[in-house]
Amino acid sequence: MGRVTERRRVVRIRNGGAGVRPDTLVAEEPLEIRLNGKPLAITMRTPGDDFALAVGFLVSEGALAASADVQAVTYCEGATEDGSNTYNVVNVQLAAGVTVPDITLERNVYTTSSCGLCGKASLDAVRTATRFPGIAADPVRVPAEVLSAMPDRLRAAQKVFDRTGGLHAAGLFTAQGELLDLREDVGRHNAVDKIVGRAFQAGRLPLTGAVLLVSGRASFELVQKAVMAGIPVLAAVSAPSSLAVDLALESGMTLVGFLRGPDMNIYAGEERITL
Repeated sequence: MGRVTERRRVVRIRNGGAGVRPDTLVAEEPLEIRLNGKPLAITMRTPGDDFALAVGFLVSEGALAASADVQAVTYCEGATEDGSNTYNVVNVQLAAGVTVPDITLERNVYTTSSCGLCGKASLDAVRTATRFPGIAADPVRVPAEVLSAMPDRLRAAQKVFDRTGGLHAAGLFTAQGELLDLREDVGRHNAVDKIVGRAFQAGRLPLTGAVLLVSGRASFELVQKAVMAGIPVLAAVSAPSSLAVDLALESGMTLVGFLRGPDMNIYAGEERITL
């Protein structure tokens, strides 16, 4: 597909002088996700890892738990009037015998932090939907100095950000600081779905003992996605929301915010971060 970046003409002003030059921008296009051929959701994303994004999204919705649940993931041909393939419509076909979940109601309950429902309803929905409820018992411990080094490692691995300056990133680390996977996208939630989707495709869920690091803030939605994937530690370089902290406490997850150099705030599960 090769649409991760695009070139555009830009007028650049520096030191009072103007000049015309090409600039590299991160691509942003809609992706429609279908389940068994029926439209389910549309997200604005950076093209690439679309299949991982689709199945990762369905993991966060509580629809999938293991790679055996999926028969096939394909781009839909004939998505336009002329029958061409835009590579912007993905169908996830469930395996025979797998029950098609009624996601419509669940998505209205807990998928986005702007759903308008009370915090208690959102927390209850995630707790009852997750396939991997064992986060609280995960014995992983992460040295504070190892956690402090992760943002620099994540940033150093962001190849597309270096060219565009316009992408969020999500990185999956071991407790020893090894970078296992990195995904970039215009949306933090998409980057996380791609991480989770790739782990799902590799049969690695739940992601016990793992640390998920996200650029920007930690919203309720990102904590939800980590909980649904069985990730015990979530760290962000910026602030969490109040409902994100509530969900982390409710789930037994460790939630770290403002991770910048040796400094950090631990909002939940401080016993996992060792000094």
